[in-house]
Amino acid sequence: MQNAKPYEISKYLIMEAFQRVKANHGSAGIDGVSISAFEKNLKDNLYKIWNRMSSGCYFPPSVKLVEIPKPNGDKRPLGIPTVGDRVAQMAAVMIIEPQIELCFHENSYAYRPKRSAHDAIAKARERCWKYDWVLDMDISKFFDTIDHELLMKAVRLHTDSQWVLLYIERWLKVPYELKDGSRIERDKGVPQGSAIGPVLANLFLHYVFDMWMSKYHPHIPFERYADDTICHCSTKAQAEALKLSIQQRFAQCKLMLNEEKTRIVYCKDNRRKEKHEVISFDFLGYTFRPRKAIDKKGVPFTGYLPAISNKSISGIREKIRSWKLKRHTFHTLEMLADYINPVLRGWISYYGKFYPTRLKWLLEEVNGHLARWVMAKYKRYRRKLSRAYDWLGNISERERNLFYHWQWGVKPPFNIRKSHIV
Repeated sequence: MQNAKPYEISKYLIMEAFQRVKANHGSAGIDGVSISAFEKNLKDNLYKIWNRMSSGCYFPPSVKLVEIPKPNGDKRPLGIPTVGDRVAQMAAVMIIEPQIELCFHENSYAYRPKRSAHDAIAKARERCWKYDWVLDMDISKFFDTIDHELLMKAVRLHTDSQWVLLYIERWLKVPYELKDGSRIERDKGVPQGSAIGPVLANLFLHYVFDMWMSKYHPHIPFERYADDTICHCSTKAQAEALKLSIQQRFAQCKLMLNEEKTRIVYCKDNRRKEKHEVISFDFLGYTFRPRKAIDKKGVPFTGYLPAISNKSISGIREKIRSWKLKRHTFHTLEMLADYINPVLRGWISYYGKFYPTRLKWLLEEVNGHLARWVMAKYKRYRRKLSRAYDWLGNISERERNLFYHWQWGVKPPFNIRKSHIV
């Protein structure tokens, strides 16, 4: 028994953890080793991870800090562990996730099997029809301010695996490392970008918010996707009282509501005649607000409905511009389709689920960029936008599946005026 390890960890667990990390893709950490480079010496790399974790002597390397610009000018810190460390984290996730999943609230949707953002949006839409008011919550710097002691208290309720507890505590304390080699020590928060971070963050809010709501506000429904949360209230007074109650609860748990972004919203539609300055909110890339709709009898009415948000539209437009399609004159139309179809498919799959006409209107801009490509590639179409559209229109009739948005019905129109060019 001289070679026995303190902790029993299956080698198959480590191998399966790597397969999940590989499927998630992701960039290299502070050591610069990519997934493909890690895989070149896979057997030895995985053995080292297993051996050190089983021996209790695995110490996570620093987390690479990447700051992502936010629309308001701030930056969101993203912590990228090394590939090897992501494998180690994933192994722990695979142990604790099945146990934690059993306890999660029915109104919690993030990072859970057989649940999606679309499920949360659909439920929010349904409840906005039933309840007049919404408390749109924003937690200030949530991932960066999670209290480690309270988090570990929650983790211990769901596992007695000593190696899992040991390494989670170590992962929580791993410093950020900058490009110049300097380090930022951490005594709170969970790095966004880590494999185990989403599970831990979800568990933390399960006790801080979900279970607390069930106990103290059982008649107020909500949808929570990670830290993105909305609550449905019958009256404005109820929403105001709930906001105050949540502020007090968060203060106990060392969290804060962002006062500027947390709002009380009136779900105005045909039936609701009150006046309120805020009648829209964003949730998971969609904006909920009064919109024109048609009922089953063909009668127009104003409903309170979700559609792709202005923020999401801006991001899509920026992505479309970044393609610089008109510069790719050495490519064929088929090559352009191969290049952009995966992105188009993702947009349509996510943002086309609710009120798709707004996304279709946006994706017509892709046809505008393709028309400019036609004008740049073929001399006979220079400065002849309507003819370029006609050419694309003929192609779309013959090969309607060439571009994914064409399959979805967003085909190039004919005889477009010059003012419509993107």
